[in-house]
Amino acid sequence: MKKVIFESIIKSNPVGKWYIEIRDTSEDGESQICLDIDEYAIKIEEMGAEYGGEIEVTWSQEENVTPDQVNEIRIQMKTYEINLEKEQNNSSATSNPDGSPKF
Repeated sequence: MKKVIFESIIKSNPVGKWYIEIRDTSEDGESQICLDIDEYAIKIEEMGAEYGGEIEVTWSQEENVTPDQVNEIRIQMKTYEINLEKEQNNSSATSNPDGSPKF
């Protein structure tokens, strides 16, 4: 299966709040708007599921996006990754590979 490219475009609304538009670049692809990183992660996973997770994500930003907005997104992404890693470590520490609880 050919990888599908999802474009993640950082944009800024008229009041200066950032958001991310995800575009599925396939022929019948859809677009989604994400107002925070948690929403972005959920929508990327949902959209990617259609392709068995075989996706490539590219990033860009519009000209009116400020360095502070990009930095805020980076911080939120790093925090999301750290929390996800902690969650995965806690799950593996309390359960066996088959999902049964460790006693």
